[in-house]
Amino acid sequence: MNKSKKILIAAALVIGLLLILPFLIPMQTYLHEAEKIASEKLGAPVTINSAHLFLLPSPRVAASDIVVGKNQELKVDSLVLVPTISTLFSATKILDLKISKPVIKKAALDFISALKKSDNGEAATVNIRHIKIDDLQLVWPDTKYPAMNVEATLTGANKLESAIVETLDGKLKADVTPNGDEQLIVVSANKWTLPVGLPLLIDNAKLEMHLKDNRLNIPNIDIALYGGKLTGDVVLSWDKSWRTSGNLSVNNLSVQQPSSMVSKSVYLSGNLFGKGNFSATAKEAGQLSDNLQTNFQFKVNNGVLHGLDLVKVASLLLKQNQGGGETQFDEFSGVLTSAGKQYYLHNLKISSGLLAATGQIKVKPNKTLDGAVEVNVKSGMGLAAIPLEVSGTVSNPVVLPSKAALAGALAGTAILGPGVGTNLGIKAGGAVDKLKGLFGNKK
Repeated sequence: MNKSKKILIAAALVIGLLLILPFLIPMQTYLHEAEKIASEKLGAPVTINSAHLFLLPSPRVAASDIVVGKNQELKVDSLVLVPTISTLFSATKILDLKISKPVIKKAALDFISALKKSDNGEAATVNIRHIKIDDLQLVWPDTKYPAMNVEATLTGANKLESAIVETLDGKLKADVTPNGDEQLIVVSANKWTLPVGLPLLIDNAKLEMHLKDNRLNIPNIDIALYGGKLTGDVVLSWDKSWRTSGNLSVNNLSVQQPSSMVSKSVYLSGNLFGKGNFSATAKEAGQLSDNLQTNFQFKVNNGVLHGLDLVKVASLLLKQNQGGGETQFDEFSGVLTSAGKQYYLHNLKISSGLLAATGQIKVKPNKTLDGAVEVNVKSGMGLAAIPLEVSGTVSNPVVLPSKAALAGALAGTAILGPGVGTNLGIKAGGAVDKLKGLFGNKK
């Protein structure tokens, strides 16, 4: 037998041994031990349906159907650990991870926090060099996030060095790269719908973010949507608490489609211009929106208030809600402020060739409305300003003449007759409403 044949036979025996050897190792024993260690680290039950050891084409362990938590807060279809061969017998192992179809619920964040707290600061015995995640799905209450692919490179201390996050449809992408002593994050979006809050369609966006320690700075926001532009800056920091603040400006944004998402019955059309600022502080990131403080000045030019005819409501003194119609205006302006989940619309002004209106509206946390609007219809008869009450909900607002105005109009008409008597009665009713507003309405 010549030398080359001996080499081939030896190689075949080695390959065969490498193929057979994994089946001789009792993986079930190691599986139970892995479940136990993982459960202790995460503070939640961990089950692994199966695991296999492969020696070819390189050593690796593949586990499938991994479930974390009593309510399946985290599920992974498959997890593959690929150690670097040169570190197999070293004190510190270097691994690559491949994760397929993970499903993460919001409650799983508690497990991650517990894992961080259990870190005693000692040198890691396992360093993860590269992570590849396919078809990641985040499951948050009342929010539908798109499926994503993630690829990340870590440093020797298991800290993020660079990453690429991209939705499966390619509409959103984020690149993370080292930039001196910080991380530069570039986010781009194209025809992407926001998964949080109103489902606004972003035509095009590019944001450059700077991440350093516990601070994320977004110095330039540039977003194109609904024919207009949203620009501004945001700062987010976290240490003992979470803090955020920023400034936003809106230029020439068509409001018809966004406002009709809030209310199908009464909504605006026209072009929005505005600017303002916001800030919030909370113990947890998810609580920032509940503590938001905003101040935003706005105006809508050459628009229409759809679903509500203010001239009709004011001039006919309706006693019950009469939906439909519209109010055309040259300018609608005001100031939007918020304190947590409660919003205020101050200094509201609507002007057109037919009417002039002023008012203020409170939007309560349960989305109910409480406000007052004074409408002065411009006509040859010189009709008095009509005080209107705003009630109902954000999705179904109700605008009616105030009870004092109706009572005054009725009394004035009975005493002095229609026309002058009605107008004087309305003025008296309006004065009563203003006195109530001056001393506060205790109802």
